[in-house]
Amino acid sequence: MSDDEKLVGEFPFLPKQDRAQKKRNALLESGYALFQAKGYEQTTAKEIAAHAGVATGTFYRYFSDKRQLLMSLLEDKIESFLPPEISWVTNDPVSSLASSLESHYNRIHEFGLRRVLPELLLKDPELVGVLKNARTRIHARIYSGLEKAREKGYVWNDLDLDTVSWAIMVIVENGLDQTGHAEKKCTCLEIAKLVCRMVYPPSILEKWRGNTLETLE
Repeated sequence: MSDDEKLVGEFPFLPKQDRAQKKRNALLESGYALFQAKGYEQTTAKEIAAHAGVATGTFYRYFSDKRQLLMSLLEDKIESFLPPEISWVTNDPVSSLASSLESHYNRIHEFGLRRVLPELLLKDPELVGVLKNARTRIHARIYSGLEKAREKGYVWNDLDLDTVSWAIMVIVENGLDQTGHAEKKCTCLEIAKLVCRMVYPPSILEKWRGNTLETLE
C-alpha cells in the first residue's frame, strides 16, 4: 500500500517498552478474534479491551477507535484479498494457475477477516477507494501478462484484453466462495481450466500438454 493510501491515521500512542507493546499486541489479537467471531459492527472497543484483559481507557491509549485497530490488521494485506499475479506464458498454464489460486485462497482463509470487508465497504468510502486502486493495479498486471502472451501468438486473436482481464478478476475473486461454501464445491483446477479456456485456443493448450514453450516459439 502506498504512503498516500494509509488507512490507519495517526496513532494516539506508539509503545516502545515491551510491556506496553504486549498490551497493544493483545488488543490487536483480541480485535482480530472478535471481528472474526462477531463481525465488525457487532464488536465494540469495550469488548475488545475486556477480551484483551485491559481497561477500556487502555484501548483508547493505543487506538483512536475500532476502525483504526481493524485497519492496522488490514494494512498492507489489502492486495492479498485480490487475485494473485499470474504467469500467462508457461508450458503448463492450467496447473500453474491452479497452484497460484490454491495458495491465494489458503492465504485468505488463514487471515480470516474476509467477512469483515463487505461490512466496511458499505460505509467506508476511503477503504472503497483503496480497494478500487488495488483492483486497478491487479487488472493492469493481468492485462500486461496477456499482452505478452498475445505477442507470442498464444491467446485468441480477437480477445478483448481489457474485458477479459476484468472477467478473470471476477472469476478469481468469487472462486473462494465456490471452493469453500458451494453445495458442489469447485476446485482450483476447475477454475483454472475455465480461465485458460477463455484465454487460449484449444490448439495452444493441446500443444502445451505434450510439449514445451520452445515448440511454439
